[in-house]
Amino acid sequence: MLLKSSSSCITLLTLIFFSFACGSPPLTTTVNVTGGTIEGVKQEGVFIYKGIPFAAPPVGDLRWKTPEPVEPWTGVKKADAFAPGCMQAANSMGNTAPVSEDCLYLNLWTPAQKTDEKLPVIYWIHGGGFSGGSTSTPMYDGTGFTKKGVVFVSVAYRLGPFGFMAHPELSRESGSGSGTYGLADMISGLEWVQENITRFGGDPSNVTIFGHSAGGAAVSLLAASPVAKDLFHRVICMSGGTFGPLLTSDQTGAGMRIPALEMAESNGKEFLNRLGAADIKAARTLNAEEIQEALTGGMGGMRFQPVADGRIIPRDLYSLYQSGRFNDTPILLGNTSEEGASMGGIRDVTPDEFEKQVRSQYGSHADVVLGAYPHSTDAEATRASRELRQSTSAWNTWTWARLQSRNGTGKAFKYLFDYHPDRPDIGSGHGSDVPYAFQTLGGGRQGEPSPEALKLSDMISSYWINFARSGDPNGPDLPAWPAFTEDGQKVMLFNAAPSARPVPKLDNLKVFDAYMAWRRGESEKNQ
Repeated sequence: MLLKSSSSCITLLTLIFFSFACGSPPLTTTVNVTGGTIEGVKQEGVFIYKGIPFAAPPVGDLRWKTPEPVEPWTGVKKADAFAPGCMQAANSMGNTAPVSEDCLYLNLWTPAQKTDEKLPVIYWIHGGGFSGGSTSTPMYDGTGFTKKGVVFVSVAYRLGPFGFMAHPELSRESGSGSGTYGLADMISGLEWVQENITRFGGDPSNVTIFGHSAGGAAVSLLAASPVAKDLFHRVICMSGGTFGPLLTSDQTGAGMRIPALEMAESNGKEFLNRLGAADIKAARTLNAEEIQEALTGGMGGMRFQPVADGRIIPRDLYSLYQSGRFNDTPILLGNTSEEGASMGGIRDVTPDEFEKQVRSQYGSHADVVLGAYPHSTDAEATRASRELRQSTSAWNTWTWARLQSRNGTGKAFKYLFDYHPDRPDIGSGHGSDVPYAFQTLGGGRQGEPSPEALKLSDMISSYWINFARSGDPNGPDLPAWPAFTEDGQKVMLFNAAPSARPVPKLDNLKVFDAYMAWRRGESEKNQ
């Protein structure tokens, strides 16, 4: 008995010795995380874990509530396939999974072979107008990022009325406003990263939030949210940001997206009335398909976006940045050169149509806008419509870069993607830069990418990864990318010959900036 005990002690001491001698244990496909054990797969040296639950299913009484802790499970949960996407009208934008209200899952790719590698982490938030999109879209595969040395995480979040409906009952129930459940999901996923990422070789003190379109708007909101403080350390935004004044019940206009709580609550009351639900309790008994079908079938025009609830979004972002109330980190952000090419398409416009459009959207500031955009012929009016739409989108990233460089310590880096050899007469459309960052070019109707396109993709992804590592995109064998400053407004132009250039069409942006200053004044009067 004594000999057996001594033998066990020697074995234990041997294991301890080798553990200290060899460093941390190797990463395997089986990992213990919050809630239980998962089992992923290993492909070409990359560990992949899909469909990891990070919160309790937001169904039944948990509908329209902030995420609850994940429900523990027994045994080993397979993590080798995407979980359902969140409820939406259709499986659009390349979504390859079914949809369900039970959708709070994330996915993780890591190149780490041991758990102590402390690799930078990129946390991806997909786009889709806050009403669609999914982590299962093949374009969002994280392998390209991991092969350059980062841990990549993609997160699902509630969409449409499930993620962004406000209502007076819900505000009273929470005690702190309503209409930000989708953002709360993103924050819950970031908390999961802080608790678990070291088990995958990641560094919880070096997390970059990264989003496109609505996902870009989301990261801009997180960048100013006190609830998300210290959960991330850098921000990448592609064609996003939302720095306009709040929408109020008495005011609408171009460039204004985030509703004030009172207006959002009024919309929520109208939505419940149309559903035939007497109150929130009754609405929680409806099945998810009924709610989604009602929204898309007979309630056209109703849209649900993040709400200035007073807690996650205290007020409009411009005011928060002006007063220094934001999460000060380095930022990398930009746009494509023809954002409207993939957001409703491009069509010919007559001078009369252009004037009518501007007067309907720009109020008493319309004459200033019309004077800045020549439109006396059909060709001029069409060009003016395209350029004005571009200014509406680009103003957000330009303004964000100015506010960060003016009021923060983290550097700002701005880009413009203008690579479109297949259609030289039209700029690069909304989202056309995303596969370049992910290194997921080619396939399907796109065909095989050219060597030039692959070279540009390698360059862009390298900039993104350098930024995730250090907060600065610059690195060996890359064109120098100067930080954006108020007095040195340079962007990295991504085309066939990338280089740093002055901000293009700056006069257009300044005209739109004057319009937004007027809108802010009008909005403040109505709050």
